[in-house]
Amino acid sequence: MDAASGELTAVAQPLRVAFVGQSVFFAQCSLQQPAGGIEPVFVDFRAGASADAMLAQLEQLDPDVVIVFRPEIIPAGAFGSLRALTIGYLTEPLPRTGGGTHSDLDQRMWWMRKLDPSNFDRIVSFDPLIAEAAGTVAGVWRSLPIPVADSLYMDLRPRTQPTGLLFVGRPTPHREQLLEPIKRSYPIVHIGHGIFGEQLLRFFERAQIQLNLHNHPYPTFENRVCLALAAGHLVISEPLSPSHELEDGRDFLQASTPEQFLALVDEAIADPSAFAEIQAAGRAQAERFRASVVYPQLIRDAIEDVQAHGGRRQHAVRPIGVGA
Repeated sequence: MDAASGELTAVAQPLRVAFVGQSVFFAQCSLQQPAGGIEPVFVDFRAGASADAMLAQLEQLDPDVVIVFRPEIIPAGAFGSLRALTIGYLTEPLPRTGGGTHSDLDQRMWWMRKLDPSNFDRIVSFDPLIAEAAGTVAGVWRSLPIPVADSLYMDLRPRTQPTGLLFVGRPTPHREQLLEPIKRSYPIVHIGHGIFGEQLLRFFERAQIQLNLHNHPYPTFENRVCLALAAGHLVISEPLSPSHELEDGRDFLQASTPEQFLALVDEAIADPSAFAEIQAAGRAQAERFRASVVYPQLIRDAIEDVQAHGGRRQHAVRPIGVGA
């Protein structure tokens, strides 16, 4: 960086990239080891925490690029003096045009309206279908599924008996309704909140089938699907919207009712070889979400786009060396 002008300038590799977000949710979605010419670091920050402490860390690290999960939690104007290129990554569902309403979506949109566009050079969304709602606050530059840290990728393993069932997600009435018949019939590990890193990895190592259930009865795409596929699990999920090129019956199994979920779990547990091709296909698809592949390309594209079209301070951006 040119400290005097605040312009992005050519730097020697590795490129310093700071990922900012609540670690319990997003450490497993970041780049954790150097890759593609990037030297990553994670800065823990959550809504209501001290922005001064977070900014002090960033100033000390002096990153070239900052990627923020849930950019709406960054206070207005906080990044005004930050000399890095900044990318905000929208991770939460929002109301969709023509879609139904829900109090949960209204609450998330309330948070979205707190986003200060002047903090960010580019906004990325996990879901292209929320771009219109998000665009009333800040334009979405690109949409792609939230990546998965390389540390959570596992080799595909044949299912055995007893079969480990896993669901990760806070309890809600909608989820409990879908889970009730399964919980009556089989042992299942239900993790409501609060694990990541090595602890999450240990649970993933013991699981063979992972369920994906929406928070509430509205369509969305959860990044736990990507995490479960990377772990080599057979995934049984509510309908995904958007699908992000994952197909029911090819990459995962889809169910919509408690009876459908139970029937698929029954079949998968009774015959460990059932759905083996789907499980393998899902694991292969997970390579598209690998952090060490996604982030170097995303950052390279963002640098080139800001170079061509300007950013929050209309940077005169010259190419920054990112490994091919």
